[in-house]
Amino acid sequence: VQLQASGGGLVQPGGSLRVSCAASRSTLDRYAIGWFRQAPGKEREEISCISNADYTTSYYSDSVKGRFTISSDEAKNTAYLQMNSLKPEDAAVYFCGADIWGCARSSWFLESEYDFWGQGTLVTVSS
Repeated sequence: VQLQASGGGLVQPGGSLRVSCAASRSTLDRYAIGWFRQAPGKEREEISCISNADYTTSYYSDSVKGRFTISSDEAKNTAYLQMNSLKPEDAAVYFCGADIWGCARSSWFLESEYDFWGQGTLVTVSS
């Protein structure tokens, strides 16, 4: 399984950005995809997860709920994280991970649940 995150960049506060997680073939039908982020000097923080069972069931951390939307396109082997109303505190390196056990409500937020990780993509929120 290979994952590659991309789409990061510089955006002003209040702006929007979409980051992508390109996966190797058939990954999205076998693994749930989660997004985490890590700001300098901080621990990796869970953001969201989307199920590979129905490509709809998803979970979000309180810090991004209502602003971020996760989605996946199995045909393109790519998962996305649409980020709206960005705040300076959203600035971080964003990582995607693959979880073979699916996107469980009780554990999607645990970094240890994920079997594979892509390299991160840097999101900077600044005016």
